[in-house]
Amino acid sequence: MNQNLVLFVDDEPNITSALKRSLRREPYEILSATSAQEALELLATRNVDVVISDEKMPGMSGSEFLAEVCRRYPTTICMMLTGQASLDAAIRAINEGEVYRFFTKPCNDADLRVTIRHAIQQQNLARQSRRLLQICQEQNSLIDALERENPGVSRVATDASGAILVDAIEGDVDDLLRQIEQQLQGRDPSPPA
Repeated sequence: MNQNLVLFVDDEPNITSALKRSLRREPYEILSATSAQEALELLATRNVDVVISDEKMPGMSGSEFLAEVCRRYPTTICMMLTGQASLDAAIRAINEGEVYRFFTKPCNDADLRVTIRHAIQQQNLARQSRRLLQICQEQNSLIDALERENPGVSRVATDASGAILVDAIEGDVDDLLRQIEQQLQGRDPSPPA
């Protein structure tokens, strides 16, 4: 599996450098961008799991940027880390950017580490869930195709206790089971005389 990616977006490079240093021992790769535009260019080429953005940046605010990330990359988890914490910015970030967590600067490094770990765990679980759903849908399609080709093939009869009933078309069940066992062992499947 590929290493998880976390992207910090802040127009102050010393902030992203400090964050990178404080998280250097974490089990994910850390990327940084100094503008929303640079971050969007990175997101177009890398599969980023978590984006953490400042609010007050030139060109595009963090809440506008996170709303765009949410629209373009709906599986990416968005967070905000800002020194300009206004109620309006927080509401906009949560409503438009579907922000997972809102931090104010300076934030506690341990809180940030734990939150990122939880976000990545959630991201990995969501990815696994999507993969399992796809497998289930493929299996259902296969069963539907088999049922169209062989009507009734997927129907299973059970008795009152839930045991599966086997209908033997020719001969009795013991003969049928003996034939199956012989085929599995590579012997001649013809019934004994």
